Amino acid sequence: MKCNSASPFNPLCNRVFIGILLVLATVIVYFPVTQYGFVNFDDPGYFFTNSHVLGGLSWANLKWAFTTGDQANWHPLTWLSLMWDAQFFGHGAAAPHVTNLLLHAANVLLVFILFQRLTDKIWRSAALAMLFAVHPLHVESVAWVAERKDVLSGFFGLLTLLCYAHYVQARIHPQSPCRAEALCEGGSIFHSRSCLFYALSLFFFICGLMSKPMLVTLPFVMLLLDFWPLQRSCRAEAQRRRVNALTNRQFNPPPLLEKIPFLLLSAAASVVTFIVQQKGGAVSALTRIPMGLRVENAFVSYTRYLGKIFWPVNLAVLYPLRGGWPLLAVIASVVLFAVLCFAAIVLRKKYPFIFVGWFWFAGMLVPVIGIVQVGAQAMADRYAYLPIVGIFIVVIWTVGEICAARRPPRSVLLAVTACLLVACAARARNQIANWENDQTLFGHALAVTKNNYVASLDLGYWYSINGRISEALKDYDRALRMSPNDPTALYDVGNAFAKLGYWNQAIEDYRGALRINPKQPDILDNLGFALAQTRQLAEATACFEAALKLKPDSVGAHNNLATVFFIRGDYQDAAREFAAAARLAPQNPQIMVNLGDTLGRLGRKDEAFRCYQRALRLQPNNPAIQARLKSLWPKNPD
Repeated sequence: MKCNSASPFNPLCNRVFIGILLVLATVIVYFPVTQYGFVNFDDPGYFFTNSHVLGGLSWANLKWAFTTGDQANWHPLTWLSLMWDAQFFGHGAAAPHVTNLLLHAANVLLVFILFQRLTDKIWRSAALAMLFAVHPLHVESVAWVAERKDVLSGFFGLLTLLCYAHYVQARIHPQSPCRAEALCEGGSIFHSRSCLFYALSLFFFICGLMSKPMLVTLPFVMLLLDFWPLQRSCRAEAQRRRVNALTNRQFNPPPLLEKIPFLLLSAAASVVTFIVQQKGGAVSALTRIPMGLRVENAFVSYTRYLGKIFWPVNLAVLYPLRGGWPLLAVIASVVLFAVLCFAAIVLRKKYPFIFVGWFWFAGMLVPVIGIVQVGAQAMADRYAYLPIVGIFIVVIWTVGEICAARRPPRSVLLAVTACLLVACAARARNQIANWENDQTLFGHALAVTKNNYVASLDLGYWYSINGRISEALKDYDRALRMSPNDPTALYDVGNAFAKLGYWNQAIEDYRGALRINPKQPDILDNLGFALAQTRQLAEATACFEAALKLKPDSVGAHNNLATVFFIRGDYQDAAREFAAAARLAPQNPQIMVNLGDTLGRLGRKDEAFRCYQRALRLQPNNPAIQARLKSLWPKNPD
């Protein structure tokens, strides 16, 4: 049997051309992100202040990746991918941004390959993939280094579905695509390979869960694909099993039975995620946010996601959770959700793609829709990374069916499609510009949202690190008016006063933050530093030690504690703590200098000399380090 195609071109050439076009479009739209730096929203903990990530791939860091609950998540493969960037491309922002972009481009290709494989509709699949590539809601997942987990889990999730499609078409339903029919006629090759495809699907699903646990709903998506386009109805499956029994062919398990391993993995990942997020404080809001408010926000968020899919304006890095929604908005959202669910169910036989697309979207959002509240956001653009595919299915296949029935001129159809995609790409490029730095990102968020105290804090931090302390304090004050008992705001105000040298005011704000959140190592570390500046060395030492009990791998706390020991003349203790800091941050020349100074005080000049040598290799033109080397061993210029 030969594959038929309505196109005058060879189908393989079409697919190759479309693949190249998809990748080029993705790179062109998102290329500016490769020139951007980090942002101060999760990026520090995920990359540029994380000593394990900066330390690269090692056995110790590998063990840490699989055992840590840092950032209130368990996603070891995300950590390993970031370590890979640091290991081979350094500590700058360019490499992780490029990796995010390449993963998104790979996901665009996988979306095209998956739906072309499932439906044999090459141009509809191409349109879906192109819309996935350039839709503005995806900017956050690509431009934000900390959202590596989005594009990485998306990559493994799409591979899971692709392998599952191969498994089903090989073993159970080999009617589509054409290549599957041809191979099926050739013998039992599909039956010999089906177990491999199933095993690969399970393997990639595990990898996806270890990248971001949002994929727990993927077994539900598999069941939807069984309905359409794989057409594994209960009656057809029962008939196949009867035929297999009569012909002594291999037993084909029912669709639901196949999903049991996936469902068990989803359940395990859900439990682990909840425990880790609870320990990390990410779900502490459960005790403060009533269930009624969470349910209201869930229905309103479905409506807001739909609005931003079809009219992607006023996108922000964070949408604050409101204290309550107007009753009319809640009622309208509930009615809209119910009507769309009812319509999808009623139309499931005539238009199965509407049923699958809508419940793909609604179902995949369940883990992040806010019933179990994680963080302070009401919704997030990044949460729509894979769920948005469901809405694209509904739109593109509905338009495709209408065009197949009415047959409009191809030139008109191409022109309209091109205009839509160019508009999306232009809007995405405009949204990408907001990610250039913290000022543009959080300034935009404040402009398009209300009562966004997180954006106020982060904009204030940007002003603070750029020496604009008065502007920073204004933003911090605005944040404190929105959330008076927020420890992060008090902590940031303390940091601003510390930069001005107002140590007593800084100490007061640090203490206020600790009264609200007493188990925060960063606050303890900075309070200890401020106390040390006012010569309260005993209390400073207690703060650093308390910080290290909470976070043993804190480079700053080790270095600061060592500095206090050095000031007090406890050089043995100082050397121990400087050495611990140097092990955690081997690329930090100042710590190596501090360790060398301490070893010099202990009379261990050879070790001190080696420390200065390592520091000089990290900063070859530093005159202070060169002077220290000459003072220790003036006859050795190296």
